[in-house]
Amino acid sequence: MSQAATPLETAHGYSPPSVTQFSIFLHNKVGKLHDLVEVFELRHAELAAISVNEASDHAVVRIIPTKAALARRVLDDSGLAYTMRDVLVVELSGNHTLSSMCLSLLRAELSIHFAYPLMSRAAHCPTIALAVDDLTLAGQILRRKDFRLLGEADLSEPV
Repeated sequence: MSQAATPLETAHGYSPPSVTQFSIFLHNKVGKLHDLVEVFELRHAELAAISVNEASDHAVVRIIPTKAALARRVLDDSGLAYTMRDVLVVELSGNHTLSSMCLSLLRAELSIHFAYPLMSRAAHCPTIALAVDDLTLAGQILRRKDFRLLGEADLSEPV
């Protein structure tokens, strides 16, 4: 006898589209950011987003590449220290504003750890990368509110 899936089973199996963000540790010296960007350009590894958080002696550069596997090879070959994490990429258009997105997550008591815009040419509307407490729950909430969530395949321009 077959059993139908319960709503809990359906919700438990949900995984929102996400992208890989790399956080790269750089010494805070003139030209280091240029060197990093140039390494990616030389290997034809396109960046969809970049954010720099500076301290007195170092910087943490967050990037979202259009192809995570290629970016990982570039970083491994360059010997730079980095970490990876999944983030949501949310399209903002029409009634789906930055304010309404934040309010939706606030109502669910989810914290946004950090956010920054994307510069991907493939996105036709403003997009924002979000690191949140619970990626799955945030994805479910934003999808219910009809926000469009982008995955890695959405970051590259169609050929």
